[in-house]
Amino acid sequence: MDIRYSCNQRDFKRYTTEETRGEFLIENLFVEDQVQAVYSHVDRMVTLGVMPVREKVSIDKGIDIWKNFGTEYFLERRECGMFNVGGEGRVIVDGVVYTMEYKDCLYITKGAREVLFESENAAQPAKFYIVSAPAHCSYENKLIKIADAAKKPLGALETSNKRVINQFIHPSVLKTCQLSMGMTVLEPGSVWNTMPAHTHERRMEVYFYFEVPENNVVFHMMGEGRETRHIVMQNEQAVISPSWSIHAGAGTSNYTFIWAMGGENQTFDDMDTIPTTELR
Repeated sequence: MDIRYSCNQRDFKRYTTEETRGEFLIENLFVEDQVQAVYSHVDRMVTLGVMPVREKVSIDKGIDIWKNFGTEYFLERRECGMFNVGGEGRVIVDGVVYTMEYKDCLYITKGAREVLFESENAAQPAKFYIVSAPAHCSYENKLIKIADAAKKPLGALETSNKRVINQFIHPSVLKTCQLSMGMTVLEPGSVWNTMPAHTHERRMEVYFYFEVPENNVVFHMMGEGRETRHIVMQNEQAVISPSWSIHAGAGTSNYTFIWAMGGENQTFDDMDTIPTTELR
């Protein structure tokens, strides 16, 4: 498990490109029959990627659970949400099988002991993108299809940000302890994932960019509103965004991204917007 310690906004102003990428960028999430995991001390969020090909892969594979969490199993005091961004696959949670197709979402509550992943077809393996947050209570495991997500159209083609926010793990869809997750789909001709930019003083966020066309990238914006930086990101990469950092980005083409939040509340609109003309 790759462990990232928390960076503050004062030190961040002095970071080089290499240091910025090393602190916040998550690459190589999907490795055949392995669990890739990054543990961030920013709200103790864990970002994982699992791509089962020839094996039935356990979420505990390769993770030193006892050393890093001080628990007997991964979800003993945690909840997690996941999206399948690959071929059809299955997730087996304490013996219950959930079949997940492309862009399906699964919420697993605190206390699930055994979580296994497998692909229907090794030639087109499933890719499970997972985010986990600490939890103090248990609710109910739930599979959520994209048709069942709460949809929030926003933006316009004239401002290059016409998009649909699909809220999956969200209070309007199901109860969780603190984790919120969703998927934003940008329409062709749109590139901004949000503008004006904003911060979440009470929540951190992890972004996962995918459906980025070949030979295209996303410029993910970071830093304080008056001291901005950027990370150039490619397809199927994630980025950690602390509460003090702006949340915004633009691609060289349209794309899709999965957002995950954890912190003090689950109020989606609880954000501090920064007027575009005040950005520096």
